[in-house]
This record gives sequence, structure tokens and C-alpha cells, in this order.
Amino acid sequence: MSSVAEERLKSLGIELPAAPPAVGAYVPVVKFGHLVVTSGQLPFVGGSLVFSGKVGGNLSVEEGSQAARIAAINALAQLRHAVGSLNQIKQIVRVEGYVNSAPGFHGHAQVMNGASNLLADVLGEAGRHTRIAVGANELPLDAAVEVVVWAEVS
Repeated sequence: MSSVAEERLKSLGIELPAAPPAVGAYVPVVKFGHLVVTSGQLPFVGGSLVFSGKVGGNLSVEEGSQAARIAAINALAQLRHAVGSLNQIKQIVRVEGYVNSAPGFHGHAQVMNGASNLLADVLGEAGRHTRIAVGANELPLDAAVEVVVWAEVS
């Protein structure tokens, strides 16, 4: 891991977990050429889903944002697993965010800021990215959010 990213993680009080295993019939990350794409990452901590339910229903925007942050941490773990070190990341290209939304909820962008801010905090300019933030009626395991990250690597 690059010393800069490692120091930023440490200053944020974050220790990257082992890359979470797939929960279905897919692979958690794929590298093709200079791009690495994660599968949808859920807010798992220590193997447990820590935020479930609907944002704007039983979960607040702040809780949804925290769930997105955790999912982004898991995405960083997947990227590190795929390329060996976060210093191989040249640019986070795209983040796709899916929010398990209660009817009438429209704060998807604020929820996904949890993931976007985390990536920028850890990777600096290389963590700034394009993004989509959409609402979903249901997500796997009733997760609050699902985050996919595309990264350009060395």
C-alpha cells in the first residue's frame, strides 16, 4: 500500500479488511487491462451486514451515508486484493451507488457522498470520480446500499 494512502487510512482510523467473499455465483472483482471493477459491495463489517433496510424509512440519510462509506472500504479492500497495493490505483473512474430506498425518498446523492468522500479522503485527487446514485426497491440481503467501483490501475 502506498505510504500516502496507508497514512490517510490510519489517520481516519480505518484498517482495510480482507476482501469480502462473493455471496453468490460471481467473482468479487475483475481486472481487465488497466481497469479493475468490483462487484457490488455491501456494508459488511466482520462478515456481518451492519446496515439493512430502507433509507428514508427505518434508516436515516446519515445511516445510509455510513453504510455507503463501509461499502467503499470493502471496495478498496477488493481493489487492493486485485492489484496488490492501493498505490497501483491511478484513478477511481466511476462509482455506482444503489440505495435501498423507501417510497418517496430522494436523497440518494447525499447517501452516496459517504462512499465518494471516503475515496477522496483516502486517495486524494485519484479518488475523485464520476458517479451514479440511484434508488432501488430492494437490494440483496436487504442491504441499505450497494457500491460498485471502477478503477484505472498501473
